[in-house]
Amino acid sequence: KGVEMNTDEYGKIIEEAVIDRDGRKVMLCAKAFELSERFKISLKDIGAYCTEKGIKISGCQLGCFE
Repeated sequence: KGVEMNTDEYGKIIEEAVIDRDGRKVMLCAKAFELSERFKISLKDIGAYCTEKGIKISGCQLGCFE
């Protein structure tokens, strides 16, 4: 298990991975999985943060967000 991070800490990591697409904040699903693995942030936490901040998950590997 990784080091525990608070929302501000992992929020910064997530925000750095967000891209701007036509004025909207977007994160690729594959990037969410990469961040989860690399920084030991749960996908649930990443998803909750993105929802709270209006970041759309794009290119969902499961077809959930298309």
